[in-house]
Amino acid sequence: QVQLVESGGGLVQPGGSLRLSCAASGNFFSLATMRWYRLAPGKQRELVALITDTGITDYADSVKGRFTISRDNAENTVYLQMGSLEPEDSAVYSCNADFIDRDTLRWLDSWGQGTQVTVSS
Repeated sequence: QVQLVESGGGLVQPGGSLRLSCAASGNFFSLATMRWYRLAPGKQRELVALITDTGITDYADSVKGRFTISRDNAENTVYLQMGSLEPEDSAVYSCNADFIDRDTLRWLDSWGQGTQVTVSS
């Protein structure tokens, strides 16, 4: 299994920036695609950004040009740099990762517990 632990959330004013981190640990061979999702009250969960193991990225239209996803494969960590934050970005942000389980050699995925981001003046 893989444990994903997010950090970096908090309260920020509109127009501000935050950097989220998600560190993976556990019994896996490698991490493949890693993703950031967010869930706001009364809304459906939204895929915010993803990055493949080769560095290919994709973003939701709502965050293009404002958010940047990156990863450090040596540290098994994915980041989400968020800028020009808006109140509408307020949500619980969770990371998700595909991985090969070392024991079963199966492709599995894991979720973090989430970190709250609140954009408010």
